[in-house]
Amino acid sequence: MTAPILLDIDAGVARLTLNRPASLNALSFDMMAALSETTGQLARRTDLRVVVIAGAGEHFMAGGDLKDFASQLHLSPESRLASFRATIEQHINPSIEALANLPVPVIARVQGACAGFGLSLALACDLVLAADSAYFTTAYASIALSGDGGVSWLLPRIAGRHKAFELLLLAERFDAAEAQRLGVVNKVVPLGGLDDAVAGLVQRIVAGPRETYAEMKRLLNQSACHSLDAQLQLEAEAFARCAARPDFDEGINAFLGKRKPRFNG
Repeated sequence: MTAPILLDIDAGVARLTLNRPASLNALSFDMMAALSETTGQLARRTDLRVVVIAGAGEHFMAGGDLKDFASQLHLSPESRLASFRATIEQHINPSIEALANLPVPVIARVQGACAGFGLSLALACDLVLAADSAYFTTAYASIALSGDGGVSWLLPRIAGRHKAFELLLLAERFDAAEAQRLGVVNKVVPLGGLDDAVAGLVQRIVAGPRETYAEMKRLLNQSACHSLDAQLQLEAEAFARCAARPDFDEGINAFLGKRKPRFNG
């Protein structure tokens, strides 16, 4: 049986591949379990510099596997409630939390369909690069579901509350250009240049100050939960930690020496 999630790690670059291309990488129950296991593995690593999440084949992820969902329809409402809640709490939520808590940038490489949990997963990444042919939809309302994977937390913070509700309520498809306009996507490139664009971004991150990137990500993740004065204090503490590290010395000396910095992380 082919693994539904593939993980390759080389020189600090982790590549997580959603690997059900014949099903547009639709999220099956087995894939949910594999995703939580794989993101858990990433959370335990200390040698990572960047994580890239991509879909095998022509699509990122077309949402949940409706055939798997249909297999639950014979259950009573009470049993179905317990089953789906347990699945989300045991596999979906830990996966999203693991990605959010990784002290390194997480990049989504999106092509083709990015729907349902696929969109939630992309939103949970720190940066999203998309092919100009990619298309997006929340999809949940089409099968009378409210959403998972943090979509109700992430989407309004990116697109605004009114637009987020529209996207969830109507579940209409939008293209890569609109996704970029909304802030869902950072950069849109021709499909043929997507791999080069991702590789260039990965290279830049790997060459950057790893501990500083971790501080930035932590500050952004914390900001929604803190008052301005509390966030200012956290910024002061993070800034001071960065200034006490060797990469700061290298950054200053490189600037004064009119050369590119060589950060060691």
